[in-house]
Amino acid sequence: MTLRVAVIGAGAAGLCAARHLASDPGTFEPHVFEKTQEIGGMWVYTEETGTDKYGETIHSSMYWDLKTNLPKEVMAFPDFQFDKSLPSFMKHQDVLKYLNDYCEKYDLTKFIRFNTSVDYVKPVHQDGQEKVLWDVGFRDVCKQSEELTIERYDAVIVCNGHYAIPKIPDLPGIDDFQGQIMHSHNYRHPQVFKDKSVVLLGAGSSGKDIALDICEFAKKAILSHNKEQMICQLPSNMTEKPGIERLTEKEVLFTDGTSEPTDVLLLCTGYNYDFPFLTPECNVKVVDQHITPLYKHLIHTQYPTLAFIGIISIVCPFPQFDCQVKFTMAVLNGSLKLPSQEEMEEDARKDYEWRRNTLGFPNRYAHVMGILQWEYNNELSKIAKIPAIPKAVSGLFNALDEERLKNLMHYKEVDYVLTCKDSWEVAKP
Repeated sequence: MTLRVAVIGAGAAGLCAARHLASDPGTFEPHVFEKTQEIGGMWVYTEETGTDKYGETIHSSMYWDLKTNLPKEVMAFPDFQFDKSLPSFMKHQDVLKYLNDYCEKYDLTKFIRFNTSVDYVKPVHQDGQEKVLWDVGFRDVCKQSEELTIERYDAVIVCNGHYAIPKIPDLPGIDDFQGQIMHSHNYRHPQVFKDKSVVLLGAGSSGKDIALDICEFAKKAILSHNKEQMICQLPSNMTEKPGIERLTEKEVLFTDGTSEPTDVLLLCTGYNYDFPFLTPECNVKVVDQHITPLYKHLIHTQYPTLAFIGIISIVCPFPQFDCQVKFTMAVLNGSLKLPSQEEMEEDARKDYEWRRNTLGFPNRYAHVMGILQWEYNNELSKIAKIPAIPKAVSGLFNALDEERLKNLMHYKEVDYVLTCKDSWEVAKP
């Protein structure tokens, strides 16, 4: 019997799911739901912020000058490479073209329902049967109607991303501040900060990249964070400060007792997970960025036919999507027999406790990977008997982590090449 699988989202993760599901038509029948009119998810640039003409939340956080902070040599899906003529660090337009080429190569458009929002997902227990089915309710966003069409599926794969719902910190004095406050989700052009003093809160990848981006125009760019001070050269008008103590009408006060007159507070504080379509019966809880109950950050322990692709962060995303999708398919087609629900929940608990107690991670880092991703990927590959991500990918990814620390301003000017599955080198001029 063919399994009908609902895939929520046609970004990179959703396209990857559709591609692999469609490769086994005797087993799977993919149905992809995409709220917008095109594929690409976060890689679709728009000048719009807030909501679109249909009242739907703008998904993309892409800004005009963005270049990837990973080289194309590690970003590609395992068997579909980027155009070799591109530089290692590409413009966002190049990534979107790559995804469109991927979609065309595997003829995925026929599986996608565009302008279709999934608003309802509920498990359905059938009398006398152990198997759980899924009712999926969706609507045409162009009609601007709340009326749902409900169809039944054997499985649901959630690929809605986690860079769309800004996380806004509760800062003392934020209501008193008379300057502009915006989140990086709505950042598009650096010119709007011409001759302004800007405090950027958060020194993750976006915070650092945007700080560098605005330095050409801003009077000052002050990067506020509680991480270790950077060891690399920075632009002359870019400085670092510790976290924010509070705001006044015209100043930002930092935890070291210093203050800065500030025109703009730019929040580079990350995003919240958001699954508004999951009904309470789905039993999915999100508490301070910790999603439960998930086995291997991926499979719902109570309902293994519900999977979440790509919720983990600080990773090499496209290769990992590929690995997670193949693992999920092995679960759905029965070639991988999962542990019992109790054993999966114990495994998840041990992972969480290890992160908290051994690594010292805060709760909100429950799905943060970084260097941990390679052991995680290898574990998925071993359990599901699927090809592992090549060592050259992990080697170059890890080397770039070090290079950014030493050369934040110029690391994207270097090109790389993978010499084989296990090695890489700087490309020759």
